[in-house]
Amino acid sequence: MEPTLDTIDAPSPNFDARTAPPDMIVLHYTGMTTGEAALARLCDPTPGGRVSAHYLVEEDGRLFRLVDEARRAWHAGVASWKGERDINGRSIGVEIVNPGHEFGYRDFPEPQVAAVIALLTDIRSRWTIADGDIVGHSDVAPARKQDPGERFPWKQLAQAGHGLWVEPPPAPGAPLAEGAEGAAVFAFQAGLTRLGYDCPPSGRFDTTTREVVSAFQRHWVQSRFDGVADGLTRARLIALLRLSGA
Repeated sequence: MEPTLDTIDAPSPNFDARTAPPDMIVLHYTGMTTGEAALARLCDPTPGGRVSAHYLVEEDGRLFRLVDEARRAWHAGVASWKGERDINGRSIGVEIVNPGHEFGYRDFPEPQVAAVIALLTDIRSRWTIADGDIVGHSDVAPARKQDPGERFPWKQLAQAGHGLWVEPPPAPGAPLAEGAEGAAVFAFQAGLTRLGYDCPPSGRFDTTTREVVSAFQRHWVQSRFDGVADGLTRARLIALLRLSGA
């Protein structure tokens, strides 16, 4: 479907058919040294490594349209959200130019953030996408990905009407960390699963749980992303569940 924003067409050959309308948005950073390199990669037709997204947002706010929203772009890889695993099939993928943790991770410039907000507004004028389904790549693939990362201004997006954000006081109790076991761990894992993460409750705080907690923190805590569920992390999860009605 056609965006109403001014976009620069840069068609990627890397897409296929959807089986259902999109109902979520996945935000990424490009994780490459330049936007030009990222754009070339997303449009590369070489077999064996073909990737794409629907949009790319440059640091100066320029917006590139790579794949029609009605098509399935290839951006999420092996991923899961709310029990669904074909994340590419149900999402619109937005690549945001930033060198990422490997090449000098930095803040996202205001023109770029403004362009992302405008893009989300435009996308949601056409598709039904809940605030709780506007997520990062690390949310849907916590074992593999860190993007868009702890510097991404999720709070600013939520204040503009896109996504969830809460700031309750910390919850009481000792932190939960890898190796912990018991009912508190089970309840925390169940809460993460209700929010959308692939974190089946077992009552054992294992490596997978730590990776999911770290992804949650990069999105909704950001002052720490060590995978330790302290009082602030637990309080934000509880408040997010209430806010989202999960």
